[in-house]
This record gives sequence, C-alpha cells and structure tokens, in this order.
Amino acid sequence: MGPSTSSAITLTINGETYPLSVDHRTTLLDALRERLDLTGTKKGCDQGQCGACTVLLDGRRAVACLQLAVAAEGCEITTIEGVAEGERLHPVQQAFLDADGYQCGYCTPGQICSAVAVLREHAAGWPSAVTGDVRPEAGPPPLSPEEIRERMSGNLCRCGAYVSIVEAVARAAAAQPATEGAPA
Repeated sequence: MGPSTSSAITLTINGETYPLSVDHRTTLLDALRERLDLTGTKKGCDQGQCGACTVLLDGRRAVACLQLAVAAEGCEITTIEGVAEGERLHPVQQAFLDADGYQCGYCTPGQICSAVAVLREHAAGWPSAVTGDVRPEAGPPPLSPEEIRERMSGNLCRCGAYVSIVEAVARAAAAQPATEGAPA
C-alpha cells in the first residue's frame, strides 16, 4: 500500500474553522468554491496570472489557484465574503460601489481583496516598483494613480474598468485613518 494522497486539514476562513479531507493536489480555490461553497472567489485563468481568485492569507494577498489547500492550514484566510464587518461594507467595498469600480463584476472580488492588501502594504511603508524614494525613513509614498496601478497590476479586468478601479482604491485610501492596516 502506497502513501496516502489525502489529508484531514482544518482551514480558518473568515474567522470560522472548516475541517476538510482533501487530496494533496487540491488548490485553495477549489476547496473554497467546490468543497465549502464560498463562491465569491472566482476562477479565472487557473494559472495565477489574472488575480480573479485573490484572497488574503494572514493579511497578505495570494492567488488561491496556486495555493494548495493543505499549505493554507494554520493561516487566517479572508475571502470576499469576510471582508465586510457584518452589514457594514469595508471602505474598499464602499469605494468600489461609489466609484463604479466594476463592470461585469467577475474580477471584483479579487480586485477588492487585493486593494485591501494594497492599502495595508502602503500604510506599512512597503515600496512598489514605481516608488521614487524607497528609504524606510521616507515613509509611505503618496498613493498616486501610478502607485495604485502598479500595486494593483496583478489583477486584470477584461472589461477595462481600470480608471474606476484606481479611483475606488484612491477613495478607500482617503476614507481610512492613516494607521489602519499598518502592522501593530
């Protein structure tokens, strides 16, 4: 008899625990959508290139199609279903509504999860590829449209709603206190 090809795992998703038995090859995306019926996370390219399946793992963005479910055990996973606080929308969700940052809406869950992480990364002072002054003492760069576009570049929108998405991220940044999302 060969080694087992499945494991019993427990995933923590949106603050709830989910025990599962999964094949070792099961992606986090497939576990979320097919096993747990958390279908807000979308399957786009299934190759890690479009960002439609972006979720937060311990507060950092990850494409769920490339993350194995067994490797996510022990992480705090946040999907689009867990971004809001009860009935109150997250500032990023509200900004997407206000700025009409979506068209067909298919990429929107991944865009929103990515934008939540972008705001945290920016507040923590992480530079991007277009940040002019990367010295830690310089602090976070201004969250210009160029910065937003670079930081959101891993999320594609086939409808071309990029102008509204950039506006939504800028609005969400303006709506959040300066320290929100920064590491404690």
